[in-house]
Amino acid sequence: MPRYREFRFRAVTALQRHVVNPLSTRLPTQCLLETTGRTSGLPRRTPVGGRRAGPAFWIVSEFGEKAQYVRNIQADPRVRVRIGRRWYTGTAHLLPQDDPRARLRKLPLFNSAAVRAVGTNLLTVRIDLDELD
Repeated sequence: MPRYREFRFRAVTALQRHVVNPLSTRLPTQCLLETTGRTSGLPRRTPVGGRRAGPAFWIVSEFGEKAQYVRNIQADPRVRVRIGRRWYTGTAHLLPQDDPRARLRKLPLFNSAAVRAVGTNLLTVRIDLDELD
């Protein structure tokens, strides 16, 4: 089973990196998470399917701590999030104690279904936003 999980991880991340992410980052309605690259120091933008709830923005990583944006958050939790056409700054927190499957029921349906379908190690991420409308 671990070989299958590794194959699935590599296949999905390759598809996301080369096809899905370049297309979806151009959509004005797509939420984007901007982290700082842990080795390059450059901004890295990742399309995410999350939802704002009060002063926080919630997402679930389908590959947990193996996801590049999660590894970047571990190195530097200061992030930016584009919700609609507006950018917000905030601090990301990894929440391994949270129930990611329950959290997915509160997030956008299409993205949640995809995360459940391909995810192998779900991890909840909460971003505390600095400035609000």
